[in-house]
Amino acid sequence: MVWHSTGARTVWFFDLDNTLHDAGTAVFPGMNAAMTDYIREHLGVPREQADAMRVHYWHRYGSTLLGLMRHHRVKAAHFLHETHRFPDLEQRVRGHAHDIHRLRRLPGLRLLLTNAPGHYARRVLRALRIEDCFDAVIPIEDMTMFGHLRPKPDGRLFRHLPVRLGVSPRRCVLVEDTLEHQKAAHAAGWRTVWMQRWMKVGLPRGKPAARHLHRRPPYVDRRLRSLGAL
Repeated sequence: MVWHSTGARTVWFFDLDNTLHDAGTAVFPGMNAAMTDYIREHLGVPREQADAMRVHYWHRYGSTLLGLMRHHRVKAAHFLHETHRFPDLEQRVRGHAHDIHRLRRLPGLRLLLTNAPGHYARRVLRALRIEDCFDAVIPIEDMTMFGHLRPKPDGRLFRHLPVRLGVSPRRCVLVEDTLEHQKAAHAAGWRTVWMQRWMKVGLPRGKPAARHLHRRPPYVDRRLRSLGAL
């Protein structure tokens, strides 16, 4: 993949799941089940243990795949193919018209930066009819340095991308829902936008989950419920 120098333009890096579409409803339940089934079948452990391993590796490494690669020699390509099939994906993907309209008008270089595999990411973009909104797609298999995967929230990824593009980190803006990724991007000098449209809302403000949504951590520059506010 060849990326050209962007000069003084802003470089927008958009996450995919729960940033551009409602993955929490359409995808994540099936994806979690598929990952648990993969661990159960290929490592030969009971379902309850497989599910605990999936969650543990996700919390520890930012990606279940990285934990499986490090501790069980799982092949990335095989895992990503088997856990991201979703035969009825196109019928379930749901975005928001106002977000898509703003995305099309946003000036600067627009890149998709997702820890999902490329075949899945492009299916979602086609289903949302926004493939043409992005100058490039950077899926997890392209987040490599010296032969090793370095997906979000690896700080080395956030330091490498501006260098590869030939821009200052301050011209890079990460738009996504996951705070750990925002924290790593901020530490690398990026600007950060916390997208909350597809996160749980409407909870009483006294609940811990609601307090989490209504406060803005110091490493988040803006907190939005709509891309229209960019």
